[in-house]
Amino acid sequence: MLRSRLETVEAMLTEGQVSVVRGGKALLHKRNNLDAAGLSAEQWRTVWEAERLFICADGEADKRLGNETIRWDPVEGSVEIRLPASLGHLANRTHGRYRLSAPARFPHRGDELAAQVAGGAVRYDVSFDAARRRWYLDASWKQESGWHPTLDDLRRLPILAVDVNDGHLAAWVVTPDGNPAGQPITVSLDLAGLSADARDGHLRAAISELIRTAKAHACGAFVIENLGFTQARTEGREHTGRRPSRGKRGRAFRRLVAGIPTAKFRDRLAQMASNAGIAVIAVDPAYTSKWGAQHWLAPLNHQFSTEVSGHHAAALTIGRRGLGQRARRRERCDRTRPEDRERRATDSAGQPKPPNGGLAGQRTRKDKTREARGQPHQAAQDPTSRADTSCQTRTAKTVRAVPSAPISRN
Repeated sequence: MLRSRLETVEAMLTEGQVSVVRGGKALLHKRNNLDAAGLSAEQWRTVWEAERLFICADGEADKRLGNETIRWDPVEGSVEIRLPASLGHLANRTHGRYRLSAPARFPHRGDELAAQVAGGAVRYDVSFDAARRRWYLDASWKQESGWHPTLDDLRRLPILAVDVNDGHLAAWVVTPDGNPAGQPITVSLDLAGLSADARDGHLRAAISELIRTAKAHACGAFVIENLGFTQARTEGREHTGRRPSRGKRGRAFRRLVAGIPTAKFRDRLAQMASNAGIAVIAVDPAYTSKWGAQHWLAPLNHQFSTEVSGHHAAALTIGRRGLGQRARRRERCDRTRPEDRERRATDSAGQPKPPNGGLAGQRTRKDKTREARGQPHQAAQDPTSRADTSCQTRTAKTVRAVPSAPISRN
């Protein structure tokens, strides 16, 4: 069937006869059969004119909000249309733009559209529904297939490791050999008390700043933790392991979990990074904070002038894990400055040995007299000492046990 239809279209093109039906072929069939369609001529013409009332504009990735002709602001929900020169006197915004009086919302996949306009192209179609007497705005975009690198290819390039926390993002650029490059990065992400749209907007702004940083350092990928609190949110107040369940600590823990947008951050970063041509690597989150504080925090604070927090050390551990290297530092394998070598050699010295290199002499243990529990400790007896020797007792820490005078033995 498709081949026959193709042959018909090719024959029409060869003859120079192309049939174009404004409004669609289905609407033309209704005009020829008004009784069967249940429409009058006036009603049919109203529908036909509504089908012709549309505006469409293809997207442009290098333009603001992904389109130069039609723009939708995800924060305000406003829609602006750039008017032609002949209608420039009707503009109510600068640069010949007209803002519609009613805002537009996208209940279905609106968050994905908001992430797309941050760095990609979006096509918009404005259409009119004659039956409902409403205008509709449709948005569509194309996912870039682009370059699909392997994990080995990404590990040959610098990466930007990100540690997601409550109120901020801690990040650090890590070179392919596993060393930090530049200063630690902190991106504010305070989402407490904000609406859902405002939280999503702040999240997109933070990710945009990360993308700019990654491009400035020629990073090939982001490395994040494959972290989620789905189980903790599902269980609610049920106590699991060492996680607090009730009381002040339980409320603080649930507030902390609710303030970390792990799933939203992962999804938005994957979409916006794909538009920017940057890959995303998710690693196991086990022990990243613990090993970062144990193995990396002190050396990083010693090396960098900027104050390094435990979250930055965790970000470095995440980056090293994404590069396929050890998360923990090997002892005494880091390079040190010449002025630190003497101090480090002293700190890393082993147990002292006897001067002659042999075994140490045999130790003798002095005999001690066992006393009843609670009695003052007496000094060890010396066989050469006299029998009437008196000894001083150690002053006790409790008032009731303080002796008034030295105790002498008969």
